[in-house]
Amino acid sequence: MPETVTATPAEGALLTRDAARLLELLREGTPRTRSELAALTGLARSTVAGRLAGLMASGLVVHSPGAVSSGGRPPARVAFNPNARILIAVDLGATHGIVAVADLAGSILHTDSRALNIAEGPEAVLDWVIDATRRLLRRTGRPASDLVGIGVGLPGPVEHSTGMPTNPPIMPGWDRFDVPAYIRRRFDVPVLVDNDVNVLALGEQATSWREHNDLLFVKVSTGIGAGIISGGRLQRGAQGSAGDLGHVRVPFTRDTPRHGDEGADLEALASGPAIARWISRAGTPASTSQDVVELERAGDAATIQAIRQAGRDLGEVLATCVNLLNPSVVVIGGSIARAGEHLLAGVREVVYGQSTPLATQHLTIAPAQAGDTGGVLGAAIMVIQNTLDPDAIPASAGAE
Repeated sequence: MPETVTATPAEGALLTRDAARLLELLREGTPRTRSELAALTGLARSTVAGRLAGLMASGLVVHSPGAVSSGGRPPARVAFNPNARILIAVDLGATHGIVAVADLAGSILHTDSRALNIAEGPEAVLDWVIDATRRLLRRTGRPASDLVGIGVGLPGPVEHSTGMPTNPPIMPGWDRFDVPAYIRRRFDVPVLVDNDVNVLALGEQATSWREHNDLLFVKVSTGIGAGIISGGRLQRGAQGSAGDLGHVRVPFTRDTPRHGDEGADLEALASGPAIARWISRAGTPASTSQDVVELERAGDAATIQAIRQAGRDLGEVLATCVNLLNPSVVVIGGSIARAGEHLLAGVREVVYGQSTPLATQHLTIAPAQAGDTGGVLGAAIMVIQNTLDPDAIPASAGAE
């Protein structure tokens, strides 16, 4: 067995909530004085001074030059130092793997990637993740003790509280596999695991929609799923299955192809393989999402029509989601969305026509912008939130 690399506990686990509140203000990017921090938090100046001393000793906070004096000595300002610690972010798909090292602001420093088959099983895939993590740590020149956590996105349902995949349809051998425990045998830090759509939702919000606290991210590829951000927080539901749009039954529309019960689920109507089946029945051979994308880019009329109708069927479900959740942004991603505007055109046609006027008054329906880095960026944000956000820190953590 390879030698275990043991890191010290995540710095966030040692923060008091008071220290995390101070750090939360400084993470906004504006250097502040002790007086400003006391006024903004309501904490006593002595408490602020004590907590800042601990944060500065850990390197998470540093002195910032440039304060303007109103006479006498200029007030000392302090700032967040995102380079004080690092984290590992992992994006695993059906056929790809990306591992990245990032700082505490979510800036990606280095990446390692390869084509892989998630069906190879958890040990083979996670051993590559572990090896890639070691390579990235060597490349950055940072010790394992600087590592605060590892975030992993998987292409299937995940029970977030345990990090275990649950009946993942395209991941044989992964059901109830203890992913965090397997990785922690090599790196003794918190390991967070979520499904890829939730992770992509976090990445999209951070990339293009920071000012929006209510966002729905929808991935349309081999399967269909959604990540829900409401009130600025990712909503996972009771067991982590929130956003499973693929198994929502879709009411047939006038233009929906009818083939027995196949049209009952959204995934059977609007996913990449479903669109490929409709195209094949029209006389053009296709079987995968990639086939659909290539035919669309070649201008195949039957493919364009099928994608547009898939957008309408997706819109039938999203219209209900918009009425129920009232997001300000619906972001459509995944391989089919990257084919062009036809999927989004179908979605917009139905959502704007069927949702309530108040819900769509300021609604934006847009394509994903994060690209290939969206998954690792979202995984990094998941670790940062768990490490530094005050709400993620137990009341007893770091108590003196």
